[in-house]
Amino acid sequence: MAGMTAAAAQMGPMPQATQTPPGASPWDPPAQQMPPCVVEFGKLRDDAQKKAAAIRSASERKADPKEACGLFNVFSASEAKLIKYAIDKAASCGIPPEVATNLKQQHVKTVEIQTKVCRIAAAPPRPQGPSLSDALGSGTVPDASNIRTGRGTYDTLTGTPLGK
Repeated sequence: MAGMTAAAAQMGPMPQATQTPPGASPWDPPAQQMPPCVVEFGKLRDDAQKKAAAIRSASERKADPKEACGLFNVFSASEAKLIKYAIDKAASCGIPPEVATNLKQQHVKTVEIQTKVCRIAAAPPRPQGPSLSDALGSGTVPDASNIRTGRGTYDTLTGTPLGK
């Protein structure tokens, strides 16, 4: 996600298609169009960022691991598509090689997280252990009627702990 932002920063702002203002004369120079490859790269980048935002949203609402795994799978595929496009069109679109390198590095981190999340999602649910009250037993709660008093080793109120 941070890599995508860095890649977008390296690419610079996306040029905007200029519109001919109302009342422009026909002798004005034609409006400059964005190259199709830049438009496509921007669409792929925006798609990946949208999928990254879905992961962030799911994380904030504490989504279950299966949902998170699915979101990571979709994001990872989108990121891989963006990387492939950046590599394939680097020369013809003028995409700097650093963009593809940064995207690849970010994708490695994405795949690591994806693997962990999907491993957790695929694991069988952990069995619930006994509760504290189960572990302590469902015996009676001590009160004045069921407390034994005696002359034990640690009964120091009436004598020495070492015996008589």
